[in-house]
Amino acid sequence: MKKFVTDDSFWELFPDAAIGVVVARGMKRADEVSDEDKAELERLLVRANMMAERHLTSDTISENAPVKAWREAYRKFKTKKGARCSIENLLKRVLKGNPVGPITPSVDIYNAVSLTYALPVGGEDIDAFQGDLHLTVTQGGDAFLPLGSDEHDDPTLPGELCYLDDAGAVCRCWNWRDGVRTALTDDSRNAFLIIECVEPDRVEELSAAIDELAESVERYLGAAIEAKQVVDAQHREVIIEP
Repeated sequence: MKKFVTDDSFWELFPDAAIGVVVARGMKRADEVSDEDKAELERLLVRANMMAERHLTSDTISENAPVKAWREAYRKFKTKKGARCSIENLLKRVLKGNPVGPITPSVDIYNAVSLTYALPVGGEDIDAFQGDLHLTVTQGGDAFLPLGSDEHDDPTLPGELCYLDDAGAVCRCWNWRDGVRTALTDDSRNAFLIIECVEPDRVEELSAAIDELAESVERYLGAAIEAKQVVDAQHREVIIEP
């Protein structure tokens, strides 16, 4: 059995947080997605980039509400210099007139949801997990090879909040950067998808985002949704794999 477990150290920092989890199995490989569906996903991304503009009320990125909330959250744990929440990076692109484009179908789906709701959304390949996945404050020194980096290893810092399994870090600084080992690829079949919320008054939006994410993965990737759940302080675990 594999589980996603949110540790006490996380809840001590963020007692009012809510995390949406979707477990999808049997996804199509990228080359199995029809050209028509790929084109539709591109149109969804175009629409999502436009929807993101409603969350941008200021030309200064840090003054926009979703970004402000996550910058405050990132002050509560140790981070690498310059680390920012993933939604800030997406919204910054929209603000600068550089819309987020297609990458691969699974990533396009979660980027579209992230932009639409201005919530950080990520995904990992379940088959690459070793043991349980934990969201925890680490002691530091956990192995990590950053996605899109030539660095051989970039271990975690003491006091850093990150996703960990038995082999090391899965995503650094909460949702800042994924690692090569567990990243979704064109060939991934089974995905752990996650949406994070630190604003208690946006939990309803989180629920809507989870529904949209699950529906899109079913519709475009032909996946079976084995779990769809909100993790909070009262419900701290999700079974990923029986």
